[in-house]
Amino acid sequence: MTAPEPQFISVGSGVAERRIATLVEQRPASGDACKPGLMWLPGFRSEMGSLKATDLATFAQARGLAMARFDYSGHGRSGGDFDQGTLGRWLEEARAVFTRLTSGPQIIVGSSMGGHIALLLLRALMQDDQGAAQRIKALVLIAPAWDMTDLMWARLPASARRDLSETGVYLRPSAYGDGPYRITMRLIEDGRSHRIGSAPFDPGRPVHILHGLQDPDVPWEHTLDLVAHLSGDWTRVSAVPDGDHRLSRPEDLALLRSVIETYTGVAGDFVPEG
Repeated sequence: MTAPEPQFISVGSGVAERRIATLVEQRPASGDACKPGLMWLPGFRSEMGSLKATDLATFAQARGLAMARFDYSGHGRSGGDFDQGTLGRWLEEARAVFTRLTSGPQIIVGSSMGGHIALLLLRALMQDDQGAAQRIKALVLIAPAWDMTDLMWARLPASARRDLSETGVYLRPSAYGDGPYRITMRLIEDGRSHRIGSAPFDPGRPVHILHGLQDPDVPWEHTLDLVAHLSGDWTRVSAVPDGDHRLSRPEDLALLRSVIETYTGVAGDFVPEG
């Protein structure tokens, strides 16, 4: 499929204002208005044009579903300084996209850090905008890096913690060939005020997690801890025995689509492009 040119929205004010690149594919006129749309939340250093997001957009178009995706500030085609990025800023952007650019019922699909932000978005809306929260019908989370900065800090070597304390930045090597990841002390400190595990949380709707058992970045046990933390018996897990963190192989993408079909009521064969 040919993606449309991104549209931009402004989030924040004053020196904190940034232009956020979005792609919103509306439900076609022949689509079923009762079926939920999809909203994609990327991971840390990922973009809305990633393989998983693009495959999901192709699926949504083939099924007559609306889909919204965007780049966080400092990522992809969005404006803003990456080093100013925090969970609080990226959550603000996700909320702006959800409230301004989506309508009707939605399934929030979050990958890695996007899984953390999906949980934060749902919790924030449940606390202060019940009408908007009711539009979220399910969360589908791929290797969710919930309480991400705590997970980062716990896995950092002593030398990295020293760099963060002394310079405010640590260059974390990447296993994916996309250069070192800049981890800032600003990100770590902000994350302490955006913990899911700090208080009991009943999501009040289905939460379906996909997690590869060979994930080197977010341990499988981290998902088990999330299942134990979330109350209400809403959470289901699909473990992928040979899956890695990204879960971007054809069979992983097929699993993601099949899980989403469960919550959209959409079924049938799907042939991805390429």
